Amino acid sequence: MSHNTFGHLFRVTTWGESHGPALGCVVDGCPPGIELTEADIQTFLDLRKPGTSKHVTQRRESDTVRILSGVFEGFTTGTPISLMIENEDQRSKDYGEIAHAFRPGHADYAYIAKYGRRDYRGGGRSSARETAARVAAGAVARKVISGVTVRGALVQVGPHAIDRSAWDWEQTRQNTFWSPDAQTAKKWDGYLDEVRKAGSSTGAIVEVEAEGVPAGWGAPLYGKLDAELAAALMSINAAKGVEIGAGFAAAALSGEENADEMRAGNNGPNFLSNHAGGVLGGISTGQPVIARVAFKPTSSILTPRRTLNEAGEEVELRTKGRHDPCVGVRAVPVVEAMVACVLADAFLRHRAQVG
Repeated sequence: MSHNTFGHLFRVTTWGESHGPALGCVVDGCPPGIELTEADIQTFLDLRKPGTSKHVTQRRESDTVRILSGVFEGFTTGTPISLMIENEDQRSKDYGEIAHAFRPGHADYAYIAKYGRRDYRGGGRSSARETAARVAAGAVARKVISGVTVRGALVQVGPHAIDRSAWDWEQTRQNTFWSPDAQTAKKWDGYLDEVRKAGSSTGAIVEVEAEGVPAGWGAPLYGKLDAELAAALMSINAAKGVEIGAGFAAAALSGEENADEMRAGNNGPNFLSNHAGGVLGGISTGQPVIARVAFKPTSSILTPRRTLNEAGEEVELRTKGRHDPCVGVRAVPVVEAMVACVLADAFLRHRAQVG
């Protein structure tokens, strides 16, 4: 009942804390015979690691991954794959002042209420540093679903959303914001400068698309693909909402507008729209699977906030240390990784049931 593991056949267990000696994951259920090297995993970790721009935490971590088991002569063996990433730039002294006080918006109080103790250094297990292990697992998952392309983009920072008519996937790798709209990325740069200099933070929305998912993955009623995706995405640190397809906007549509009409195609139906986000009845339709995740503003800010300490006394607290003014900027690789893990699991479960 530790709840550090997710997945059914493709199972991922993450371990480690923000300021411990290392963190990592164990991937169990990966089929044998898949080519896998540390370089395959490092490619995605490099996209998530801190210190990549002025708008993210300046903690210096190489996020170098080591494969400890489950791979022999460059191929998976079918046994558990253990991956480790060492922590190299911890500054635990930054958290001395909050050792006995609850940071507003953080999990400090909730951890004390549940466990009676907590690791206050960087948030311990609840730190976004844990997501490095998820990205490593996602790199393995991508190998399992090699015919599927999973890609994400930052579509809103604070109140500033992209111009969807200017969407260009190529742009997501050409700016530090993962923005598919180059002009909006420039606006975000100035906006986040103001947020960072004010010692504050802001929220964001990440959109993810999985293209190449065949029809049939997922299962009714309690193994719905969209439900599995929602659970996985909501498990990411600071995630506060998930939409599949049109999501909440579907509530404002008419039945005629929302229904994804079909016409005959050469390889199955051609859908005229995708309000369903590629999932109907919990089962993939062959259309791109689309989801969005809303992230709250980073809770660690320099502005003093009223709170309590462990003695129940009312105090004012501001959080020192190195933090992302907007967690959404580095969340894109994490969102992609969680979608890849869910799809790898769905693929293996589908194969197990129907061959």
